[in-house]
Amino acid sequence: MGHASGAARGKSKYGNRRVTLNGEKFDSQREMERYSHLRLMERAGLIGGLRRQVAFELAPAVVIQGRKRPPLRYVADFVYREAGAELDTIEDSKGAITEAYRIKRHLMAALGFAIKETK
Repeated sequence: MGHASGAARGKSKYGNRRVTLNGEKFDSQREMERYSHLRLMERAGLIGGLRRQVAFELAPAVVIQGRKRPPLRYVADFVYREAGAELDTIEDSKGAITEAYRIKRHLMAALGFAIKETK
């Protein structure tokens, strides 16, 4: 199986291929390509403050039936500020939209955050 120059691959649970490019790991080829595009946009001054894998707490840690459960989190693929915008853009590169993602998207909306989905 051939590999792209500088990219190492592995399988994930949703059938997408995890890739590494220049030492950075991505959950999919789609996510890596979107990041490359966003980096170009940042260099061109169209966006700023580009961050990857940003966690948002949706619910605090709880105890259920005597067992402590960690906080429920949504991890955005990218967060950045578009030029002239007042709020950050939260973006997720989606292939499959899972039921867990639908619930987290709903909870993010309830907290006042919209997720921009790219395919």
